[in-house]
Amino acid sequence: MNTIRESLEQWEKEYLSPYAMLSMNSQGRLREEEQCDIRPVFQRDRDRILHSKSFRRLKDKTQVFLTPEGDHYRTRLTHTLEVSQNARTIAKALQMNEDLVEAIALGHDLGHTPFGHAGERALDRVCPLGFEHNEQSLRMVDVLEKDGMGLNLTMEVRDGILNHQTSGMPYTLEGQIVRLSDKIAYIHHDMDDAIRGGILTEEDVPKDIRSVIGYTTGERLDHFIHDIVTTSYGKDKITMSEPVEKAMKDLRQFMFEEVYKNPEAKSEESKAEELMITLYMYYLGHVNLLPAGMLSMINMGESKERVVCDYVAAMTDRFAIAKYEEIFVPKSWPTSKF
Repeated sequence: MNTIRESLEQWEKEYLSPYAMLSMNSQGRLREEEQCDIRPVFQRDRDRILHSKSFRRLKDKTQVFLTPEGDHYRTRLTHTLEVSQNARTIAKALQMNEDLVEAIALGHDLGHTPFGHAGERALDRVCPLGFEHNEQSLRMVDVLEKDGMGLNLTMEVRDGILNHQTSGMPYTLEGQIVRLSDKIAYIHHDMDDAIRGGILTEEDVPKDIRSVIGYTTGERLDHFIHDIVTTSYGKDKITMSEPVEKAMKDLRQFMFEEVYKNPEAKSEESKAEELMITLYMYYLGHVNLLPAGMLSMINMGESKERVVCDYVAAMTDRFAIAKYEEIFVPKSWPTSKF
């Protein structure tokens, strides 16, 4: 008698697109382990990521706007959830493997620094080994989670996490779906947040872009998703139509000029970068203050530069600020009681 997992794997084989990655065809894990009798491998990966500490920390990491006043601006966690939802919508329509898509989407930013890309730039500048958040995300699931044991994810999820940026290209179509979903998610929600923050108005968006993909943030997101589905349906590659891809690139460039480089939106980023650099340099000179698990990595042969980078990169915004204040801000001297 088949297990529940085997029945689900058979369903995938009968229902999913011939271009989908089937759970039964996974290239496996870094370390071989016994299969679950209920969950196929990619569902199991999704669950491991969802229950990880690095996933929970995303709730207090900056997406674009540092310490905004208001409850409705995106964080790195809400960005991740929006990427996941966009990707699952596309995957369902194209009959791709939703479990694989969701696992990649939920894990793609686990290695992101506090303070968004400002933190990433700071660590890349100061750490001699360099820093890229996609590589750190893979390091997080391979090495740093579960006290150095890692999550032991499948090769397909690991590939999707590593190659989700523009410079990469995942070998599964599910990974390619997440790669595009990441872009359309941040273009959509960063513009929505910029409009909410008074940095942009809808009328600021060039008319030649709006005429192609829509006149509101919601219309544009809907147009992107529909275009990916209709252009990619029945094909062995996930793509957009040429006019929509051009409009997306033009809109992304517009966002870089008007939001990502905007002095008002980015006024605190230089402070965040200095804070990150200061913490990195401090712990590099005081490695004995690192948590015991991090110290053991150095004792086992990891460079102290890499491990210090791991520690600072994993911090949330709030924890990084608290550590900075604890180390560098003088405390009030208690007064004597008479």
